[in-house]
Amino acid sequence: MRHRLSPPASGNSRLVAPLAILLAAGIFVVDTIDPFSGAVAVLYVVVILLAGAAFHRRGIVLCSFACVALTLLSLWIVHGGEASGGALSRCLMSIAAIAITTLLVLKNQSTSTDLSEKAQLLDLTHDAIFVRSMGGLISYWNRGAEAIYGWSAGHAAGKSTHQLLQTVFPASLNEINRELLSSGRWGGELVHTKRDGSVVVVSSRWSLKKDADGKPLAVLETNTDISQRRRAETEVLKAQAELAHVTRLTTLGELTASIVHEVNQPLAGIVMNGEACLRWIDRDKPDLDEVRSAVKRSIADAQRASDIVHRIRALSRKGDIQMALVDVNEIVNESLVLVQHELVANRITLKLDQGNRPLPALGDRIQLQQVLINLLINGVQAMASSNSDLREILVTTSIDESNQANVRVQDSGPGIDPDSARQLFKAFFTTKADGIGMGLSICRSIIESHGGRVWIVPNPGGGAIFQFSLPRVEKDAG
Repeated sequence: MRHRLSPPASGNSRLVAPLAILLAAGIFVVDTIDPFSGAVAVLYVVVILLAGAAFHRRGIVLCSFACVALTLLSLWIVHGGEASGGALSRCLMSIAAIAITTLLVLKNQSTSTDLSEKAQLLDLTHDAIFVRSMGGLISYWNRGAEAIYGWSAGHAAGKSTHQLLQTVFPASLNEINRELLSSGRWGGELVHTKRDGSVVVVSSRWSLKKDADGKPLAVLETNTDISQRRRAETEVLKAQAELAHVTRLTTLGELTASIVHEVNQPLAGIVMNGEACLRWIDRDKPDLDEVRSAVKRSIADAQRASDIVHRIRALSRKGDIQMALVDVNEIVNESLVLVQHELVANRITLKLDQGNRPLPALGDRIQLQQVLINLLINGVQAMASSNSDLREILVTTSIDESNQANVRVQDSGPGIDPDSARQLFKAFFTTKADGIGMGLSICRSIIESHGGRVWIVPNPGGGAIFQFSLPRVEKDAG
């Protein structure tokens, strides 16, 4: 269905040229032997039209001159130098018709050639370009579409686009069409099925063509195959998830002392409460109220130990990203539990400033905990060798001016020099002697995959400030 608007091939010219000559000869004979039958020479315009279908510009002009010459010759043969006013006017009218037709044919051929060249340019692109009616029927199908989808232009012509390609839309087709009719354009990703049954993901751009009255006529659709890019992105995400998992395991190894301490505390409480229960039961008159209280405390300690183990197992588990509605304040509190012993062991004071309202966001709870733990451990390690009396970490959560959930981790360590600050989030860059330089790089990947950003805030007063923000999600009131 591709446009082919250039002049016909020489094979067609050989067929049309004799026909034009015979027709011109016939018109000449009739005009000469029957001079009173009207302006027969006007029929030469048919010869010009045939020439336009067969010849280039030069051939059309020569044919036009020949028709004019035959008209004048017929006038001279019939009337000689004594042509009447009627015969002369018919001759001039015929010549005018021939001239006007010639100009129109030349203009049409020029326009057709221009359109043909543009259509041929569309065939040079690797993108699939096709035109469809408002009813979805294909009227143009370029070579790029043939290459991507496998169907020829002839097969695609007149077919419904969405049925032929089994289109999977990112939203309902009615919504997409409403946007197209409203703005004249639409863009998004579509999933199409090719002739061989395989699936292709395309970046699609739709443009609406309207008539002079603004009535929609057709849609030009341009599709770029991004299947390989999507596969590459999937592989990158998979590799990032693997690396994040390894980093979590490394972090858990560094937090062994904290984990043991956090688990031992509730276990010790359970033992103490159990021993107290035995003492109160062994009395001559068992104190059942005290026993009941001790059992409740044991249950609470057991639940606390179970929660800690559950969080550790979740952090060490390898799995796909689970996006869900989470409260950023809850994630901060859960992360602080695992680093609490590190803070105490390094004589670091924790200050927590959380708003009273929840900070709902869409994210993977485990990965966001990983970011928080990494930033907190970085602060602890920065102050580990400091002799300063001021050893504290301030964690602040808030809603920023862009209505995003914001988390700020500030320490009172030696700070970060500007040269290092510019490279901290690059892979394999580290300021630690035994570091591998992947922690902050993974933090950035995680936050950016959640639609947020992480950065270092300049702190002239000393210490380092890391901050990240996530798109805030309003909870469904229903």
